[in-house]
Amino acid sequence: MAYKVIQWSSGNVGKHAARAVAERADMKLVGMYVFSDAKAGQDAGKVAGIGKLGVKATNDAEKIVAMDADVVIHTALPSLVYGADPMADIDLFCRLLASGKDVITTVGYMYPKVYGPKLNKRLEEACRKGGSTFHSTGLNPGWLGDLLPMTMTALSRRVDKIYVREISNFQHYPSPEIMFDMMGFSKTPTQFKKDAERYSFWLSGLFRENIQMIADALGVKLDDIRESTVRELAATDLETASGTVRKGTVAGQHWTWAGVAGGNDVIVHETVWRIHESVAPEWPTGDHSVAIEGEPRMHVNFDAQWISDGLQGTAMHAVNAVPYVCDAPSGVKTFLDLPWIIGKGTVQVPKKAAKKKKKK
Repeated sequence: MAYKVIQWSSGNVGKHAARAVAERADMKLVGMYVFSDAKAGQDAGKVAGIGKLGVKATNDAEKIVAMDADVVIHTALPSLVYGADPMADIDLFCRLLASGKDVITTVGYMYPKVYGPKLNKRLEEACRKGGSTFHSTGLNPGWLGDLLPMTMTALSRRVDKIYVREISNFQHYPSPEIMFDMMGFSKTPTQFKKDAERYSFWLSGLFRENIQMIADALGVKLDDIRESTVRELAATDLETASGTVRKGTVAGQHWTWAGVAGGNDVIVHETVWRIHESVAPEWPTGDHSVAIEGEPRMHVNFDAQWISDGLQGTAMHAVNAVPYVCDAPSGVKTFLDLPWIIGKGTVQVPKKAAKKKKKK
């Protein structure tokens, strides 16, 4: 019997998720929430860019809450960054969970205990009321900087330090909404501090979750999770695919989050972002990497093209989690609570060409 799935949002990640659900024999798309009046009433397949599915998209949240479904895949932009109410996502999750639907989201809360017992209790109580399950996933965090190093430690005799480094150049990334509005590039330092306050809080939360989950998985009691941020301003006007970054505005961001135990940084995630390749040449360059110092030492590099479509990868991590989440007991379930999530049913086996009969 197929899992009945609702797709919440129809942006780049949401469209990928909806298409994948429609293709899966073990899933059925039964609903779609959209934010715009223009998309409301349209066939969900048309919104997702595929053929008709016989399911109408709606921008009425009450209809989604009342709908019969097993799970909602939530891929909207985070309310911690966008909208008037930073807690809107949590309110929505609790309503959906209390209605009996599982929720899989990509906006954060992968390890909600980091935000304190009150928030975690709200989610658990909603799950208990609806007999439902909550899970959050992603790409990084959500795979590269947490699941991968935790998996690598299966080969360890001793771990001294886990070091994850993400190095990205966004010079050719054509999205001013993401680069400028969300991430704060091209803003003056004063504008950045004012406009990016919510974004910085959200981002910091993601990586605090990341580090705390790894620590708990490995049985490490952290004294603290410290954070540092350095920004680089453009020395000249810079032309990028998202637009011009003016001289004196933010062109580079260097973030570090470190889990400290016994006075030492034992779990570190470093993020180096440049809006142009010429920015901050003294900062680390090269590939994304995951390194584990200890016995044995391990190091894995990922070049800039390691995944052809990160948005699709994010969506697929949510879609592939559906069977695991729907079959799990109710409650908040992190990666530490669920079985190893793999892409069941994703292998496409080529059909053998029919043999032609020989003429006598």
